[in-house]
Amino acid sequence: MNLWLIFITGLTVGGLTCLAVQGGLLASVIAARERKYAFWATAVFLISKLAAYTILGFILGTFGGALNINPGVQTTMQLIAGLYMIAVALNLLNVHPIFRYVIIQPPRFLTRMIRNQSKSKDLFAPAFLGAMTIFIPCGTTIAMETLAIASANALLGASIMAVFVLGTMPLFFGVGVLTSAFQGKFLKLAAFAVLYLGISSFNGSLVAIGSPITLQSIRDAIPVQINLSGNVPASANSSLIPIINGVQTANISVLPNGYSPNYIQVKSEVPVKLNLSTTGGFGCTVGFRIPKLGITKDLSRENPVTVEFTPQRREKIAWTCSMGMYTGVIEVI
Repeated sequence: MNLWLIFITGLTVGGLTCLAVQGGLLASVIAARERKYAFWATAVFLISKLAAYTILGFILGTFGGALNINPGVQTTMQLIAGLYMIAVALNLLNVHPIFRYVIIQPPRFLTRMIRNQSKSKDLFAPAFLGAMTIFIPCGTTIAMETLAIASANALLGASIMAVFVLGTMPLFFGVGVLTSAFQGKFLKLAAFAVLYLGISSFNGSLVAIGSPITLQSIRDAIPVQINLSGNVPASANSSLIPIINGVQTANISVLPNGYSPNYIQVKSEVPVKLNLSTTGGFGCTVGFRIPKLGITKDLSRENPVTVEFTPQRREKIAWTCSMGMYTGVIEVI
């Protein structure tokens, strides 16, 4: 197992995908607290997260294939996390007093047990959320958890998750530091950043479940400018995939940050085969979904995966990664 590659994955695409789901949770807690505790709050969040994922990796490696994460559960938790971040941002913007109730505070019995109540309030929420991030994993984290399961070794499973989380730490720590800098007159800027992350996470979960109403569908519904030149885009003529032995066959490269190609055309009532080959590092794209067709595939870097179906009518069918961040379109003509 190449732990160095796993660390690089966390440092790059893993940090970005996890930030879209979990970064706003850290930012929301820090933005609502005193600036002098921002550094320690960030450190506590990351240490708690590292400990939780290391323990999780140990458990996954111990039980091997006995444990798995349901894609539906993952999407639901991502949706809840997005709603939580949106609510916190609205609280920071003082939209309505009701949003004050979403701020996580330590239970009263724990507050009484700790002498310095002020510090406990500033550090409890980051520690709690850091540990709870295991319940809202990003797509890249799911890929790491799959590796931990496949390792069938407790220590190796713990190492995989620990090294991956260590790779994501620089980006998360940067979010914590920047959020603390947004205190005072810049607090609203931090609130808008949290709001953006919340909306992105919520919208991604809608894309992942195949919702007909997403930011992308709203954008596509807006009339575009008329092409006065009369030129036909090259993709309109070149995206029809070839027919091999009576089957429309497309080879799709699965990259850490998207798919190539991400748009193809097929004919209705003719079988379609998609050959999916994973290249490069790990990313949420290894979770391949076609929500409209109920197709879910977890890819690996070793073996290509084939998806087969037969389109019945003219329509556009979207495919997506496990987080709804990266998508592609199959246009049936």
